Amino acid sequence: MQCSLRSNSAVIAALVLLSIAPSTFSQSPGSSSGAPSVALPGSQNPYLGSSPEGTATSEVLQIDFKDAIDRGLRTNLGLLLAGDQTETARGERWKQLAELLPNVSIRGQEAVQTQSLTALGLKASVFHAPVPRVIGPFNYFDLRANATQSLFNYRSLEKERAATESLKAAQLNYKDAREIVVLAVGNSYLQAIAAAARVETAEAQVKSSQALYDKAADQQKAGLIPAIDALRSQVELQTRQQQLIVARNDLAKTNLSVARVIGLPPGQQFVLTEKAPYEALTPLSLDAYLQHAYAGRSDYQAAAAQVHSAELSKRAAAAGRYPSLDLDANFGDIGITPAHSNGTWQVIGGINIPVFAGNRVHGDILEADAQLRQARAQFGDLRGRIDYEVRTALLDLNAAAEQVEVARSSVDLAEQTLAQSQDRFTAGVVDSLEVVQAQEAVANAHENYIQSLYAHNVAKVELAYVIGDAERGVKEYLKGNH
Repeated sequence: MQCSLRSNSAVIAALVLLSIAPSTFSQSPGSSSGAPSVALPGSQNPYLGSSPEGTATSEVLQIDFKDAIDRGLRTNLGLLLAGDQTETARGERWKQLAELLPNVSIRGQEAVQTQSLTALGLKASVFHAPVPRVIGPFNYFDLRANATQSLFNYRSLEKERAATESLKAAQLNYKDAREIVVLAVGNSYLQAIAAAARVETAEAQVKSSQALYDKAADQQKAGLIPAIDALRSQVELQTRQQQLIVARNDLAKTNLSVARVIGLPPGQQFVLTEKAPYEALTPLSLDAYLQHAYAGRSDYQAAAAQVHSAELSKRAAAAGRYPSLDLDANFGDIGITPAHSNGTWQVIGGINIPVFAGNRVHGDILEADAQLRQARAQFGDLRGRIDYEVRTALLDLNAAAEQVEVARSSVDLAEQTLAQSQDRFTAGVVDSLEVVQAQEAVANAHENYIQSLYAHNVAKVELAYVIGDAERGVKEYLKGNH
């Protein structure tokens, strides 16, 4: 069970961003993606859910980035399930340890019974006297403590060691689950910030389009421009109004996703207080990040522990052929009644030598060997995947940083173009088409800037995760520190 969590944790981490990334990131404002995407009911990524904490209040919560992460680490469903996995591994370890510890029980009984002598084969010819068919009733009392102890059982010893390693792997998987929660919360929070920026940009574009329409309508009434210019500006205004409606709806849904990830009670009103300004990050060398990842990633350490556990399990399977030593003892009081009883005790030591168990040990060895090969293959794959993830995160970070710079320059150029077009339209040099086109360019430039800024911040969060430093260092990464 722990192996399953370990092997799936990195996959879940990779799917977190894909499953909640907004579809608008691949579209320019006003574009259409065809048929709407529909989320079908069924099982969801547990890291996108939570067990809500408390009940909704009338207070509007002010939630900064740290508070969101803290809430996610308390209530996120994926982390809660990982904690249960750890408790299951701890229970399995105690079950194996019980095979090595003394087992003590106390039993008291009072018996009243009759006995058939004929059923035991006793006949009168044996004793040369009449033998009753049934004797009794008679009774006896027995209060006794029994203890068993394994003196030497190499198979149980190796199984307990394997269970200890599995518990270690589960605890490391729990630490990795905390890293994934930080990744999920960070991405969701940044997505909400981007959605809020889109609303602000859409509102500004509506105001600009409204001003253009009002000016065009006045000039048409004055007979200075044809009706087509006023109609064109009206169409542009309504397009921007539609995009504002979509942006506000997306923001509301994104905030609902944030509430789900961090475990807010349904219906709770909140405001995200953090902004995401651009903070450049000076990355370290690739080798430094790789060394940090191999030393710091909990899923990598868990995979190593799982390999060791599989090795011990194989040794435990082979130990099924070894002899074992056991000790049994009892001490108690026995008699007709508690008032007419006496103490007795018994100590038995024995050796058990397996001779033939129907090839059960051979089957155990085959299964353990297959699990060991699987654990080693997964460990090797994870090491290669860590190298790939670190390299990819650095490529994404560098590309996103360059995109931010280009997008910021594009916004300035587009706004300058729009200002000049509006001046030319006011002076009657051009018609409204040039202004509308300039407004479209401004809208696209702002959208590209929002996308690139979001991608840059998410790339920093991803870099913190892939080197195993998300929970501790994600705030520093967002501030540009490494």
